[in-house]
Amino acid sequence: MEGCRWTTAGTLLLASLVLSSRTARSEEDRDSLWDAWGSWSECSRTCGGGASYSLRRCLSSKTCEGRNIRYKTCSNVDCPPEAGDFRAQQCSAHNDVKYQGQFYEWLPVSNDLENPCSLKCQAKGTALVVELAPKVLDGTRCYTESLDMCISGLCQIVGCDHQLGSAVKEDNCGVCNGDGTTCRLVRGQYKSQLSANKLDDMVVAIPYGSRQIRLMLKGPDHLYLETKTLQGVKSENSLSSTGSFLVENSSISFQKLPDKEILRIPGPLTADFTIKIRYAGAADSSVQFIFYQPIVHRWRETDFFPCSASCGGGYQLTSAECFDLRSSRVVADQYCHYYPENIKPKPKLQECNLDPCPASDGYKQIMPYDLYHPLPRWESTPWTACSSSCGGGIQSRSVSCVEEDMQGHISPVEEWKCMYTPKMPVVQPCNIFDCPKWLAQEWSPCTVTCGQGLRYRVVLCIDHRGMHTGGCTPETKPHIKEECIVPTPCYKPKEKLPVEAKLPWYKQAQELEEGAMVSEEPSFIPEAWSTCSVTCGVGSQVRLVKCQVLLSFSQSVADLPIDECEGPKPVSQRACYSGPCNGEATEYTPEESELLYGSLQEFDELYDWEYEGFTECSESCGGGVQEAVVTCLNKQTRETVDETLCVTSRRPPQLLKACSLDPCPPRWEIGKWSTCSLTCGVGLQTRDVFCSHLLSREANETIILADELCYTPKPSLVQACNRFDCPPSWYPTEWQECSQTCGSGVQKRDMLCKQHLADGSLLELPETFCSTPRPVTQQVCKNEDCPSEWLLSDWTQCSVSCGEGTQSRNAICRKMLKTGHFVINSSLCPPLPFSSLTRPCALGTCTRHNRPVHKQSPHIMAIKKVYIQTRKQKKLHFVVGGYAYLLPKTSVNLRCPTRRFGKSMITWEKDDKRLISSAHITITPYGLIKINRLKPSDTGTYTCTAGPVQEHFVIKLIGSNKIIAQQPASIREEETMRKPSLNEALRTEEKHVNRILFNGSKAEKRGHLVDPSRWYDYIVSRLIQYRGWPGENLASWEAQESTERNASSEEDQSREYSLPFTMITEQKRLDDIISNLSQQPEELKDVYTEQLVVQLAHEVFKSHLEHQESVIRASRKGLDTTSMEHPVHRHVSGFTSSLRTSSAEAFLPTSVDPVNGLRRPHQKPAILRKISAAQQLSASEVVTHLGQTVVLASGTLSVLLHCEAVGNPKPTISWAKNGEEVEYNDRMLLQPDDSLQILAPVEADVGFYACNASNALGSDSVSIAVTLAGKPLIKASRATVINTESPAVTVDIGSTVKTIQRANVTISCQVAGVPEAEVTWFKNKVKLSFAHHLHDGLLLIPNVSLSDQGLYSCKAANLRGEVTESSQLLVLEPPRPLPYLKDLTAVLSSAGTSAHSVLTSSSGTNMTISPGSSALIDGW
Repeated sequence: MEGCRWTTAGTLLLASLVLSSRTARSEEDRDSLWDAWGSWSECSRTCGGGASYSLRRCLSSKTCEGRNIRYKTCSNVDCPPEAGDFRAQQCSAHNDVKYQGQFYEWLPVSNDLENPCSLKCQAKGTALVVELAPKVLDGTRCYTESLDMCISGLCQIVGCDHQLGSAVKEDNCGVCNGDGTTCRLVRGQYKSQLSANKLDDMVVAIPYGSRQIRLMLKGPDHLYLETKTLQGVKSENSLSSTGSFLVENSSISFQKLPDKEILRIPGPLTADFTIKIRYAGAADSSVQFIFYQPIVHRWRETDFFPCSASCGGGYQLTSAECFDLRSSRVVADQYCHYYPENIKPKPKLQECNLDPCPASDGYKQIMPYDLYHPLPRWESTPWTACSSSCGGGIQSRSVSCVEEDMQGHISPVEEWKCMYTPKMPVVQPCNIFDCPKWLAQEWSPCTVTCGQGLRYRVVLCIDHRGMHTGGCTPETKPHIKEECIVPTPCYKPKEKLPVEAKLPWYKQAQELEEGAMVSEEPSFIPEAWSTCSVTCGVGSQVRLVKCQVLLSFSQSVADLPIDECEGPKPVSQRACYSGPCNGEATEYTPEESELLYGSLQEFDELYDWEYEGFTECSESCGGGVQEAVVTCLNKQTRETVDETLCVTSRRPPQLLKACSLDPCPPRWEIGKWSTCSLTCGVGLQTRDVFCSHLLSREANETIILADELCYTPKPSLVQACNRFDCPPSWYPTEWQECSQTCGSGVQKRDMLCKQHLADGSLLELPETFCSTPRPVTQQVCKNEDCPSEWLLSDWTQCSVSCGEGTQSRNAICRKMLKTGHFVINSSLCPPLPFSSLTRPCALGTCTRHNRPVHKQSPHIMAIKKVYIQTRKQKKLHFVVGGYAYLLPKTSVNLRCPTRRFGKSMITWEKDDKRLISSAHITITPYGLIKINRLKPSDTGTYTCTAGPVQEHFVIKLIGSNKIIAQQPASIREEETMRKPSLNEALRTEEKHVNRILFNGSKAEKRGHLVDPSRWYDYIVSRLIQYRGWPGENLASWEAQESTERNASSEEDQSREYSLPFTMITEQKRLDDIISNLSQQPEELKDVYTEQLVVQLAHEVFKSHLEHQESVIRASRKGLDTTSMEHPVHRHVSGFTSSLRTSSAEAFLPTSVDPVNGLRRPHQKPAILRKISAAQQLSASEVVTHLGQTVVLASGTLSVLLHCEAVGNPKPTISWAKNGEEVEYNDRMLLQPDDSLQILAPVEADVGFYACNASNALGSDSVSIAVTLAGKPLIKASRATVINTESPAVTVDIGSTVKTIQRANVTISCQVAGVPEAEVTWFKNKVKLSFAHHLHDGLLLIPNVSLSDQGLYSCKAANLRGEVTESSQLLVLEPPRPLPYLKDLTAVLSSAGTSAHSVLTSSSGTNMTISPGSSALIDGW
């Protein structure tokens, strides 16, 4: 092609484009007249295989040799199914172009042998075929079943590697340029066996991935197929008509002809196919099949095991595992052993840890296995012989785990050491095929033509494949000859014995019984002899000899070419004798017999055995033997024939002779090469070579000589091996120091990609060269827990704007554990001095008021409290800054006290709208607003503005049924879209608290919340609905309106311990509750809300009581306290009592004010039952008092259980868990105030914890449950209680109770758990009805009798599970009257009333008498 001259403008433009992207010229280009090749053009296709070209120009005015354009393939990825055929797209592009004045829908015409690269299309529905373009677009396939593509109108060869001009093709397994080892050829033949009970039969199962499948059925039957996908979906295709179609995305071609059916599937199959045959006629059918089956189980090399030494140079090995390519998982080794083509790779070895060991060590640590000490392995004995040669048997072997030491000695070890690989089976089935059976052929003609003779038949041993084989039981073999009588009379005397058949016929019968069995190795298999070619006299017989092999996987036989079988081929022709031809039954004279049977005798003597030379000597020196070769010869032609033609009994004996008697000279004995020291790079192999001399071959006596006595050069002892570059691999550096010295830190290391080269050097490469996953470069350090430390927040702003003030900051004691978690507990750190949390601050000197330049800003003196009205009152007074939840029709005065600002200039707003005085709301000039008789429209936020500063006051109404009234609709509409749920609010607050603890702003650290109004509503609504107030009527507060309308506040105050008119609490207390709730798990929020509301209620009421007492003390200040036997410490209720016992002095009912110096009386211990909810100081610390239930959450790191007790003398506190004394350790701590702290609680810490307080006067005990949010918990005891006199006894569930009759027994079943558990009682596993005395987890069994004996069980169940505990109740027999009691009474009476008397007992008896008195002691 002349492409070096550029003449047209178009080519000049193309040349300029090429020049703009010209690449550097190669050495070849520099020596020629061509410029360098230009860059590659865009691909002609985006998928399915396209073409790209590159141009170059000729730099000479002369003609340049070669082409100025070159091509390459590109975009060699499959197109999506919806893309369609590329040639069809080009044809359809002409659909909107008229052809001969008419529009057509054009379809592609493919596989045009004359011009495959022209665009020929056929009009749909017609026979019109038109060439619409002289050439198709580059990248179009020449033929549908080929990768060859059209480029510039010419068909170019494309190999399976998608390279132009490449002749590389796929092997039979579908692997490009493969060697065919990934699949195996399967071929065989199926013959139908018609049965009245079967309508169809399986021909062959073809697994997923098989290729080049071809089946041909001959006969009247019909093929059909079943499929099963890898997902287990099954389907069936009947193959009813000829055609091509898709089955499970596999293309199938089927031909249905009158006498045969042909099925072709190119593959690979996308499912498992099962080919079956459906019987359709009486005649038999045969199916021949052939396909390539993938080897789905392949050996895969493992990674290297850990190095055998930690330093100083060691070795590491690989192994091999059997991998299932279909399921991508490792399976047992026997799956890979099934395929003979699979060769298990040998272990590889490489050096490792080559750095020298530190001098301080003095030795290198040897790992449990290395090159000389491999991993423990399973080792098995050979399989035993099958218990049955056919019909199904078993064979067994022993499998044990063994270990090989450094000397190569193998010893058994524990089986768990080998459990890293599956244990080999110890039993397997064998010989599961049917046993061979005798099959008798037709009888031969009788040996005589008249009278009595013999007849013969061939009896064959037929195996389960229908092949002639051995193995049948000789005792059951049918006879091969029997007498026969020909009804034609003989004219000569009959023989005394039947006439035997002549030798050839008898030999023929014997040979027919002998057969060859088809094996898995190709072998010659002869078929049965044909009938004799003549009906009388001597004729010939022929038979067919095939080369066949047994396919083990399908147990079918396949024919092979003759040259596939080794060894001599059996004869296919022989002589035969069919009896006399004259039809007479007379006996012949010797001359006639010689004439008649002479040829048969010659036939017998035609072949005979002869010696023919000797074999080679068995040894080259030192004495050997040679064996004479015996062959069967044709005496006439002197040619060697098959040994079966010679009589076996005439075979000559074995003939041996001595040879090579000269003594052997010294020679080199060479051992095997050792394993290469390296798997790649440059390794070494060694072997043993020594000079030896054989003294006696019979005694096998050899001596070692000096090397000089062997005259030939000594073979090499060392050779290089594996001299090739290693694949790039990762090389780690040393671990760096930990990022932290304690707690949870990390340490890092670098991972370099390097390659050992064949010259021994180490080359560092980019990371992309290493194909294996990058090893970890970061790990957690193994540090200890960090010491506790104080975390201090930033200092607050100075408390004053001028002059001297103070600054403060918050402190949190935090301890980082080695797990990375934090424990926040103030008791873990040493106390902080006050000066570290507060410091003075000094600002500029305050300016005088007459200097307006430095005038201070105004200030509103707000009070941050929450007010909750509980009873009707006419008027209430408040100061801005808080929240008020009030009853309707209450008048309100709201003040806004200010400094440095005129009260007459104060402005008021409600919900961001300016307030104007009206008859309902009055704004005074003194910074005060008056709201007359509250109504729903008055709810909202009132804002007091004093210049640049503002303060707010929120008013909300409490409606009927103690529910906070909603705002009017007009007001509420604005809030609807932005009103979050409580859970959302809590989640927001949780984030807020976390910021405060760790990285919050200064404002957040001071505890300010953003718009907490909605959260306050929730807490207050729960508080006013609380039903545990002392003396509180459960009716609604509105029911009291009629009785309290005329009552004044002074009159109400006379009720010393009644519910306050208005409950008051700090805003900060509600903020703490919201923060506490935000740190609880979702499933515990309701539980904690209830507990925290109860605690808030008690705090409010306690504050009210303290206020009342202070008023009373002030009024009685002048009275004499000594006259007050009982001051104001009288109990209103149990509730009030528990609140008033916050100190030991206030608890005693007879105690007096300690300031007066009075002594307190002795008192038994009493534990304070505080009604307070579990308090969560942080996300990880829980503090609670006795009588509560602590529910552990996933983030709980500390639980503190308080126990306060009073008594005189001071009681001693001890703790028990589930009835056993608590053992204190580094997690279970006893604090100085006798509190019990559990650090990092785990599931084993769940249980009932009892605080026991004791002194000389007695003891007291109260328990608390610690449980998980889940399965309930029951407080159980394992004590045995014996009651012999008390009328009532109470025990915990789990105890054994032995009591007298008519006593009342109470069994307590104390249950804890979240969600709350339901308690059910059983007696002897039968549920007790509610008719029994059941309440609050107690079971009362009154007036116990013998019928009440049994096993009583308490079952606690909730949504998370259930638990059961049981107690055994036994009733004691009543005491029997003593027979001598009357006699004893008489003795005591005679002793007089002044005599002391006592009875001895096993438990001991005490008696005190005065000196000189008498005593009567009876030891009965």
